[in-house]
Amino acid sequence: MKPRGWLPLLLQLGLMWPLGALSEPRLRVFVVPHSHMDVGWLHTVQESMQAYVTNVYNSVVEELILERRHRFIAVEQVYFRLWWDGVASDKQKGQVRQLVAEGRLEFVLGGQVMHDKAVTHFDDQILQLTEGHSFLYETFGIRPQFSWQVDPFGASATTPTLFALSGFNAHVISRIDYYLKEAMQINQQLQFVWRGSRSLSAQQEIFTHVLDHFGYCSEGFYWDGEPIFPHPPADGWYPNMQLPVTQKSLQSFVEAMLYNVGERATWFQTPHLLWPWGCDRQFFNASLQFSNMDRVMEEVNKFTYQHGISVQYATLGNYFQAVHAHQLSWKVRDHQDFLPYSSDLLYAWTGFYASRSGLKGLARRASALLYVGESMFTRYVLLAPHWFLDPAWGLQQLQQLRWAVSEVQHHDAITGTHAVKVGDMFVEHLSTRMEGVHKLMASIIQDRSPAHSGPEPGGHFAVVYNPLAWTVTTIITLTVEFPNVSITDESGRPVPAQFQRSKEMPSAYDLHVLTTIPGLSYRHYSIQPSRRPQEDTGEPVTSLASSRQFGLRLRRSGKQVGGSLVPVKNDCYTVFLDKDTNLMHSIWERRSNRTVLVTQSFREYHVKSDVNHGPISDNYVFTPNGRAEMEIVEGPLVTEIRQYFYRQGNEEMRPTFAIYSRLARGPQGSDGELLCHRIEQEYRVGPLETSTKLNTGRALYSDNNGYQMQRRPYRNYKSNTIARNYYPMVQSAFIQSRRSRLVLLSTQAHGVSSQRNGQVEVMLHRRLWNNDKGALGNNLTLNDTSVVHPVLWLLLGSRALTSGLHQRSGLALQHRPVVMLREMNGEVGGPWKQKAVTLPPGVHLQILSIPGWKYSSDHTEHLRTLQKGDKAKADLRCVLLRLQHLYEVDQDQVLSRPVTVNLRSVLRGLGSVVSVEERSLTETWDVSEMYRWTWSMGDPHRHRGNSSRPLPPPGSPEVTIYPKEIRTFFIHFQEH
Repeated sequence: MKPRGWLPLLLQLGLMWPLGALSEPRLRVFVVPHSHMDVGWLHTVQESMQAYVTNVYNSVVEELILERRHRFIAVEQVYFRLWWDGVASDKQKGQVRQLVAEGRLEFVLGGQVMHDKAVTHFDDQILQLTEGHSFLYETFGIRPQFSWQVDPFGASATTPTLFALSGFNAHVISRIDYYLKEAMQINQQLQFVWRGSRSLSAQQEIFTHVLDHFGYCSEGFYWDGEPIFPHPPADGWYPNMQLPVTQKSLQSFVEAMLYNVGERATWFQTPHLLWPWGCDRQFFNASLQFSNMDRVMEEVNKFTYQHGISVQYATLGNYFQAVHAHQLSWKVRDHQDFLPYSSDLLYAWTGFYASRSGLKGLARRASALLYVGESMFTRYVLLAPHWFLDPAWGLQQLQQLRWAVSEVQHHDAITGTHAVKVGDMFVEHLSTRMEGVHKLMASIIQDRSPAHSGPEPGGHFAVVYNPLAWTVTTIITLTVEFPNVSITDESGRPVPAQFQRSKEMPSAYDLHVLTTIPGLSYRHYSIQPSRRPQEDTGEPVTSLASSRQFGLRLRRSGKQVGGSLVPVKNDCYTVFLDKDTNLMHSIWERRSNRTVLVTQSFREYHVKSDVNHGPISDNYVFTPNGRAEMEIVEGPLVTEIRQYFYRQGNEEMRPTFAIYSRLARGPQGSDGELLCHRIEQEYRVGPLETSTKLNTGRALYSDNNGYQMQRRPYRNYKSNTIARNYYPMVQSAFIQSRRSRLVLLSTQAHGVSSQRNGQVEVMLHRRLWNNDKGALGNNLTLNDTSVVHPVLWLLLGSRALTSGLHQRSGLALQHRPVVMLREMNGEVGGPWKQKAVTLPPGVHLQILSIPGWKYSSDHTEHLRTLQKGDKAKADLRCVLLRLQHLYEVDQDQVLSRPVTVNLRSVLRGLGSVVSVEERSLTETWDVSEMYRWTWSMGDPHRHRGNSSRPLPPPGSPEVTIYPKEIRTFFIHFQEH
């Protein structure tokens, strides 16, 4: 190469220094080799393993062993674990251990997948990180310290908190709104300290690096081409292979690198530049990649003494160590997220908030089932002699569901942005593993229920389990084949119940049963057909609900409404329905004695689907409302309002949309507060628009991953304003005026927006088609014909009332009591001796499980075991406990206070606690040994939260939990 070939480039960029020998390079470029391997996007996991993933790990390990300068970062543990367990030889495993120990192969992020950050729940984010981190710690004794989330569509403010608690020192993101990234580049603000929570201390903030607009790919430097599916080609030739570097082409590669480096250097404050080398499905021929890049980098480094630029292979840790050592003072970004994400003026990435709604619902149901199964299994192992159930088999069922729930958190999985066959894979994995946990739960019930003589055959025996660590009063619903029933509890006492014809199966009946269940406890019910009138037999009376029908009504614009109202009420609300339209008219809330006008309607957005007439966009025009009919089914426990919506001219066919609204009645006082203060609504299709007369200023509040709320002011944009004002709602959203608040709680992720004052709309389902060649060729078109049944709870009241109820109600919706039903055959199970596990109102039992990992919690002992080549046994008396404070610092006068809990006392119902160890969020660190880097900040004390809380003595069973804190523990129980 001619020594001066790069001079015009650097002069043009203003990066040329006076010629002459330089003692140190002015700019150090850290070339970080990586391969972005989606866990399901266009191809299934197995297809990807066969086509390229196996070759990535085989060839990277081989190449790193051959050349000590080479480096590589690995991200998704789903693929690495499959390679490690099913492909890697003993020799390769030994080589990997060597490379990891030497720091040349670095695991970053370390979760099972690179999870989405918009529509995933933080419980599931923690799960998938824990699964990956625990595997890495068990296998290598390492803990990832840097994140790499370069492809998810936007970034959540929950992330800094979770990653800091996991022990990370720095965090990398890429996809943020295009106009914001441009501004941050110009102002050299792509690096900052991110404080995700306004309630937490500096210990929960993290240094964050936003990749510049080149992203995580390095176009022009891919020599291995693109993989071929389903199998690699026999001749080794792949499509789009870059021409190899020759003496003739060397200068052009060097100039391309120097120009790219020079442009990027102007956007950062330090003389250290992160240069990601790789892209999607790269490095399946690592030898070819490295041999070509070696020549380019060597040529650049020949002239470092003149141009001041040096390049080196690096891991992410190498780069951040250099930045940290530079000791700059960094700006602080407060608890705002980077949502929604727009890639340019016309492309707002908000449609995926509702895409594949059925998969989103299944993923959350699987997560909720796992939550139940974990605590049921833990209770069983700690308390019971094991009559029939093998604990090893039970643990295996839970581990398989943990893997499936972790897998679907991937940023092309739960988002619905994958090919149809890939979606089928996710559904199959979730469904199969859920079936395994259902079998486990049935076995636990069978094992814990010694049979004895019972009522005559023909009825049902129901076991109801409450997975929350609070006493829950609620109504459970069963489907039975007979209308006249008698229900008794485990002591033979009658139980209040109501039956009505099922809306789904006309030949069956819905049976509503009022129940109160202590924390982590069971209730048992006998349900028997009653052959004679119950008043004559003395059996407990089960009430039949009455029904009122209201025929089709058409709502016409300009027509006066509200002239004839029908009230439906419980002890907290009266819902007024307009007989002229069969729609909701208003809601009266008892405690504040206020009536708020509330209307609901279904809307449709049509999509712009032809790429020949401009770019595809998510949301366009409304279609007019059609007709609605209504039925009110009223009983002593539950009143159900059934509203059916028809397209105009389509009244003879099945309704297009439906809303089933339920108001429940329960005991007075705190036991029935959550049951009373909610209006449950189940929908068919969508989106649903709820309009009120609240003066909200079009400001919306929606949650970040179910963890904290974000204020979403309405913004006017030059283009695509509707789509860019949509936000993810993973669990909750609300609008409010000065005096009142309307809260929506959801069982799954949706898109949510407030397009008008006093209005909130929820995108429930999407189906579209477009003619984009890429979408058609990869079967990415969202032709989703499924019928979905999402559920929302509505809470209406003062700010003070709803602030206190919001979090607990959301958990009561997500983790409702589980009913296990079986037919009677003359025998039933007897009542169990059980002690409740009860936490204070502001603290949530986020997880109670037996993790089953085979490592010692003593780090020194674990490393010694690994050096010997041994593996520890799973300790079934070691329980993972995670607690979360539900409230922000100033959210509630009482519930926002710090809470002190004695774990030995709280967990007495599970056995005798021997010791308590506080761990990092993903379990792999003893918190007393976890030291994270500190970063200098220009404003170190602003919104510092609880920065000066006293640290408890190590091992103390008494812990104080501050607002929004998440605390993780290993609890060791005494052997029987």
